[in-house]
Amino acid sequence: MHLPLTRLIPLIAWLLTMFIAPTALAQEQVEIEGATFPTRIEQQGQSYRLIGSGMFRYLMWDAYAGAYYQASDEPEPAPQSDVPRRLELEYFHAITAEDFAKATEDTLRDGMSDDAYQQIRQRVEAFSRQYRDVDPGDRYMLSWDGKTLSLALNGERVFAANDLTLANALFGIWLGDKPLGDDFRDALLGR
Repeated sequence: MHLPLTRLIPLIAWLLTMFIAPTALAQEQVEIEGATFPTRIEQQGQSYRLIGSGMFRYLMWDAYAGAYYQASDEPEPAPQSDVPRRLELEYFHAITAEDFAKATEDTLRDGMSDDAYQQIRQRVEAFSRQYRDVDPGDRYMLSWDGKTLSLALNGERVFAANDLTLANALFGIWLGDKPLGDDFRDALLGR
């Protein structure tokens, strides 16, 4: 049995769509327990590429999925520098604003010398006051665009400051020498 060419071409096109489209989509995003992150992002004229992604586990729970991006023209991860970068975290459990503030302040205090923390303490407290409660599926994004540190919840900016020192300290919570989790940091940095 031979199919006429007019029927064969649509069939081939359909088959190609079924097999190639999912592959192309898989290369354009990563998925972690239902949280999807694109591999490339364009924002305000800046191109970012995904460096790494992973799951942060707290005790025995999957707490959140994360993805770390950096300016596309930067070949090596540089999470504590002046390089444009962003960190997206999608939460799997509800967390209060007060818990975010306490965790931020405690983690920074524990990971820095007392003198270094005291130099940024008031700025950390001002940042922490902007946290909002999150529900499962909510997403925070911390970004440094080369001039401005921003925190956004579900795409709505809740904090902005021209403060590279604070940006480096905050990125250090997940990506520094003493992060919340070594495995999570290494996954975000593509190690």
